[in-house]
Amino acid sequence: MTSTFQADAALSVNASSEPLVARLIDDAARLHVDVTRTEGGTVIVDAGVNAKGGAEAGVLIARICMGGLGRVARRIAFDDAPLWPSFIEVHTSNPVLACLASQYAGWSLAATKEQTGGRKFFSLGSGPARALACKEPLFDELGYRDRNAQGALVMEVDRLPPQVVIDKVLNDCGLQPENLVIAVTPTHSVAGTVQVVARVVEVALHKTHVLGVDLSEIVEGSGSAPLPPPSPDGIQAMGRTNDAILYGGRVHLTVKSDAVAKQLAAELPSSNARDYGRPFAEIFTAFNYDFYQIDPALFAPAEVWVSSLESGATWHGGKVDKPLLDAQWLGGAA
Repeated sequence: MTSTFQADAALSVNASSEPLVARLIDDAARLHVDVTRTEGGTVIVDAGVNAKGGAEAGVLIARICMGGLGRVARRIAFDDAPLWPSFIEVHTSNPVLACLASQYAGWSLAATKEQTGGRKFFSLGSGPARALACKEPLFDELGYRDRNAQGALVMEVDRLPPQVVIDKVLNDCGLQPENLVIAVTPTHSVAGTVQVVARVVEVALHKTHVLGVDLSEIVEGSGSAPLPPPSPDGIQAMGRTNDAILYGGRVHLTVKSDAVAKQLAAELPSSNARDYGRPFAEIFTAFNYDFYQIDPALFAPAEVWVSSLESGATWHGGKVDKPLLDAQWLGGAA
């Protein structure tokens, strides 16, 4: 289906996130992040490579990732039968721009060991600077390009980016070095875990797009997912953040039509996938650490509610899998 989505050109995801970026830098000591500048003046925020980081930094970086167009919060739930005590909650009234034009980790940034003078580097860039570079075909579909003079990018990687990658980002974004901020959040860090789990609504939006639903249908998006502690093992850390969404993520979307609401309630949940039912780290390992061999239908929230503005009705699909999460996260399990 050809999307009829039309972006509001007046909305700048980079401009909207600027106050959040300033807060991240100004409150660095309190947030336990390290702020440095390259020789050219680009700001690098370390939120878990060498710095301690933390959940509060992760929440702020998640909001930056959404281009300042979403609300992200950590909630503690000690009710009668909680899925997990700590949750990340997300809401946006601009779901397509916040999630797909900004938060989605779709910009491949790589450098060879010859280019870095040491180890090869790879990261998927996310955040509002993606909308300045527009290197992904997705931006042609969205019909959106940001032209702000400042930009912010988030990298989920366990080392700080080499200068050759920073130069590529600057060139593709058309930014002066002093106008770029890069935040680095390793998956095995607390901040990294938070900012990935905060993608629960983005994952739903991305699968909605994969299913061929017209993105102009999506009006509002809210969601929550349990926040596990990170594992010191990189594969297990990635597995935990994915499991939080695939088996514990709950999303509520508001759409325009009944037909789309019914379709998404039926097709969106992760339980539709061939590989559903096993911990993500186990699936990833079984497919030789190749994301592209995994059934893409798996990358979705566990449970969804989809409300239609056409009739006011809501459809429900999927369910959370508490036993799977408990088996992975409780009792000192890796």
